[in-house]
Amino acid sequence: MKKPAKAAIAGHAAAHSHSHDHKHCVEDALAAAEQLCAAKDLRFTPLRRRVLELVWSSHKPVGAYALLDQLRNEDLGSAPPTIYRALDFLIEHGLIHRIERMNAFVGCSHPGEAHRGFFLICSDCGNAEELEGDGLSEAIATAAQRRGFTAREMTLEVTGLCADCRKD
Repeated sequence: MKKPAKAAIAGHAAAHSHSHDHKHCVEDALAAAEQLCAAKDLRFTPLRRRVLELVWSSHKPVGAYALLDQLRNEDLGSAPPTIYRALDFLIEHGLIHRIERMNAFVGCSHPGEAHRGFFLICSDCGNAEELEGDGLSEAIATAAQRRGFTAREMTLEVTGLCADCRKD
């Protein structure tokens, strides 16, 4: 069983300068999703594929209604429940993340792996970068335990300026 192409995706997610071409990000994300769905015997329907493609078309989080607007002319389903089912499937199988504070979705740079959602979100250009945070999740869990709290799920969204916007 082949593992999803996470290394290629992670590299593209980290290198998202303003002139970055997302074509490779989309191709790598679709290949990883196909591998993951084949390995788990999941249906990667045309709608799920297209929604994933649209989410990965930029490193900016995209909302469900923006996705609906893009899909209206594509005969893949333009009703909110249809899109939300596709988004739920992609989240459930680790292919995308939900950015809570923006009520939007972004591609996962570690598809199919159990991991925490830690994001750096640029308040200027809007790009979201997934941050690997094994040590960070341990530090949060340890701090929570000291207070008698058991952490179950963690999502961390940090806003600021990305390196490209700081240069500008």
